[in-house]
Amino acid sequence: MKIVVQVKLIPDAAQAPALEHTLPAINEAANWVSAVAFEHFKLKGSVRELRKRCYGELKARGFGAQAAQHIIKRVADAYTTLRANIRAGNLGPEHSKRRQKAESKPIVFRPHAAHTFDDRCLSWNYGTRTVSIWTLDGRIRHVRFACSPGALKQLTEHRQGESDLVFRDGKWFLVATCEIPEAPRFEPKGFIGVDRGISNLATTSDGDNHSGRRLGRYRRWQARNKAELQARQTRSAKQLLKKRARREARHATHINHKIAKTVVAVAQRTGRGLALEQLQGIRDRVTVPRDQRARLSSWPFHQLGSFIAYKARRAGVPFIEVDPAYTSQRCPRCGHTEKANRPTRDHFSCRRCGLAGPADHVAGANIAQRGATAWVFVNMPDPVPASTGTGKCDP
Repeated sequence: MKIVVQVKLIPDAAQAPALEHTLPAINEAANWVSAVAFEHFKLKGSVRELRKRCYGELKARGFGAQAAQHIIKRVADAYTTLRANIRAGNLGPEHSKRRQKAESKPIVFRPHAAHTFDDRCLSWNYGTRTVSIWTLDGRIRHVRFACSPGALKQLTEHRQGESDLVFRDGKWFLVATCEIPEAPRFEPKGFIGVDRGISNLATTSDGDNHSGRRLGRYRRWQARNKAELQARQTRSAKQLLKKRARREARHATHINHKIAKTVVAVAQRTGRGLALEQLQGIRDRVTVPRDQRARLSSWPFHQLGSFIAYKARRAGVPFIEVDPAYTSQRCPRCGHTEKANRPTRDHFSCRRCGLAGPADHVAGANIAQRGATAWVFVNMPDPVPASTGTGKCDP
């Protein structure tokens, strides 16, 4: 299983200018390669075709052989991703404005967009916590980096493949890929259902509730500050807005990590699996009042689900997604499903058997039941094909 580990680079006064010169030059060269690819191949250029047209020019601009290859591959991968998004319909139908805009111009890379380095361009020294990295001004050595002891252990034992050089908020980072072995998956004794929501970010079938009140209060505080900055209409205000948006996203990510870690730990300790709802496309299906639209659009449900999924795989906890239809209207005891079973958002009361309780807890119980049923169905052994005899009895 692949995960990423981020470390902070601490270049000195002589090393920082080399990095500051290299990354914008790489992205400028990538924009040139992208323009060539669009001019000659539109969206269908391959790595081999781009290499024939662009490799010599990149070498003439001062890029090493491996750096030039990475720039070409990066551009080709970007067009491959764009083609895949168009085929999947992620940019709308054929004549939509969004799709026409994407198809009418070459892909553009930001001046400080992240760039990939492999082991030929970047080497790690874990003992001294330094890296050696290629730049246009020559290879710079003994660039210090900082990370937690846990991250250093993961790098030392599991780092493989390429790393990305990132420049963000005036700081340099390396994002390394680590191949972590998955724990053997155990056979679950039952399932924990996890209901995701806005007011309550996650509620389990055990009754554990992870409220979103503090996150909502934090987002409202950020929204008030955002409105004040937007009213200024200055360059510094716009830069501060971007910085605050990234801080808010990091805060939500931290909360989701804590919730996922807690849920997976409970499942691992009790020997049960985890069941979640399939919520893809929920923003297109659900209609909310105008004052709730911002909350719905900033709801990080997909991120929470992906965190639970990868942490479960890493811990060997069985994980499955189930159909979310009527999970908040169905009674987990008698099976009666009716809209009137949920008279308010927070309360559930079955009209047939009288079972009552918090609506999110009831939804989690329904998800747990569906998860157990789906797990048995998915892991059911294939039927043995019937023998094709002649109809005659054996002697």
